[in-house]
Parts: sequence; C-alpha cells; structure tokens
Amino acid sequence: MTDSLPPGGVVLDADELAARWANPWRPEQAAERLAGVSTSWCVAAGWALDLFLGRESRPHGDLEIAVPAAGFPEIRDRFPEYVFDAAGSGRVWPAAGAEALAATHQTWLRDPADGRFLLDVFREPHDGGTWICRRDEGLRLPYEEIIERTADGIPYMAPELVLLFKAKAVRPKDQADFGTVLPLLSRARREALGGWLERVHPGHPWLVELAG
Repeated sequence: MTDSLPPGGVVLDADELAARWANPWRPEQAAERLAGVSTSWCVAAGWALDLFLGRESRPHGDLEIAVPAAGFPEIRDRFPEYVFDAAGSGRVWPAAGAEALAATHQTWLRDPADGRFLLDVFREPHDGGTWICRRDEGLRLPYEEIIERTADGIPYMAPELVLLFKAKAVRPKDQADFGTVLPLLSRARREALGGWLERVHPGHPWLVELAG
C-alpha cells in the first residue's frame, strides 16, 4: 500500500459494515471457486487458524485470503459476476480502478445485486515465488513454506505467520486466538514466531508465553 490514498472512496459505518459482511463465504466456497488457479493463494487470518486447528473455534465476521499481487488478475477473473472494491484506512473505493488498487492491499468481493461482501482478498508484496512481509520487507519466505493444506486440500497460511499479523494491535479475539492455538504449536513454530516478533514487534507480551 502506498503512503497516500487516492481521492474519493466512501466511509461505511460499523452497522453498515456488519450488515454487508453478515454472510461471508466459508473457506470451502472460496476453494471451490479458485480450484485450478495457477497463482499461489491461501486462507488467512482467523479462518486460517481454524483450518490449522481442524475445527471452527469461534464465529468469523469475514473470510480473508492472501494472494501475490501479480496474481490478483487471475483471482479476479474467477468472479466475473461480482465486483471488487478496494478498502483501506476506513474507506472503500467501489469497483476500484488501478489507482485505488495500487494504493491499498485489501480488496472486497461484492455481490452487485445486494451489496453484500463475500470475500476479502489481500494482495501481498512478493518477488516471484517469494512472499514479502508488508511490515518488514526483509522478512521473505518461499510460498511453499508459508502455505499449508487441510486434509481436503484447502490452502491456509501457516499459523505462526497469522499470529505475527495479529500481534500488531491485539484485540480480544486475537488474544483468544493466540491462547487457543499456542498449545498446538510445535517448538519450531514457536521459535519462528518468537524470532519474527522480536524483529517486527520487539518486546511483545506474547514473547514471554512463547518462551514458556
């Protein structure tokens, strides 16, 4: 995302956002629509943790997936009957053009018939097949290392990376997610997350629990 946002865009209040995100897709619905795409993609955020857990641990207000930015056109082409809006800094740019897309990294899939949002697509920085962390460009990992799969083939982001993103501004649900997932993290996963937290969020309170 660039430092300056384009003009325009609309602000949706909390009630409207909740109403329009009332019935987001589930991971299996996104996976069905994206079957066979050549670009890397994976379920991100809270749903990714639940796919790792193998159960739905809490309700989810949306479904987020991550894709390399250059692969977004292939993802977009799978949804010709829908519209992609860009979102960032509390604003939404309906049917986003190139300027809004370049200035943001979130893209909300909208049903034009009723205005409902179904899917949140993160367009991630990358270098070919190498994922680049938005918060620290020095943190780079091959996509094959950050994408895991459920038994039925749904790709999801490795839980230690999901928790790194949740660590920036911990909300009650993020703390709850950390507490739920932590007992299932291997020593290697804990050490990876701890190293990334030291690098991106030095002194983070989760470091004490990870070391325990």
